[in-house]
Amino acid sequence: MKRINLLIVLPLLGALLGGCADDKALDATANHGELDVHPASDQPPFSSTGHDVGRLPEAKIKELTKDLDPLELEVTCMSGTERAFTGELWNNKKDGVYLCKVCSLPLFESGTKFESGTGWPSFFRPYDPEHIEEIKDTSHGMVRIEVRCRRSGTHLGHRFPDGPKPTGQRYCINSASLEFVKSGEPLPAAAQPARKP
Repeated sequence: MKRINLLIVLPLLGALLGGCADDKALDATANHGELDVHPASDQPPFSSTGHDVGRLPEAKIKELTKDLDPLELEVTCMSGTERAFTGELWNNKKDGVYLCKVCSLPLFESGTKFESGTGWPSFFRPYDPEHIEEIKDTSHGMVRIEVRCRRSGTHLGHRFPDGPKPTGQRYCINSASLEFVKSGEPLPAAAQPARKP
């Protein structure tokens, strides 16, 4: 009887804790050959778009996260996941840019957002690949690629090799880790390039 209960509970637990994962089998090396992981320490202090992507000091991150609500804090600082179809941005169709909720670094643009059916905002490409870092995540009995903001180090979501053309990638991101700025509205100072690209 215990064996039957485990056979039922373990798959359910994996589904509940899987975050952005869907029912498809995930192969982190598909379309990449080797696991494509980009640690922050290998990158220059400025991205190709001119943004400062140097890691913020811990004291600055604590200051920037002090006003986050409990869900935002759980997602960004404790690698949590909001429930599917509950985030305020999962179905956002407005033109604009998606910033890191903590440090305002531009992460994604509306032109790369697509409907994935997962209940989380999904993008096929980041604003600038140097604005994110990707880390191998083997939690919950599966292999995934965790996506973090390069500047603040906060958890954003995961990348899966099942997205649309032209990249074939799906960046499955928590709304709680993003701030949306509509096209035509001013970007915060921290979202502006620090130098010309």
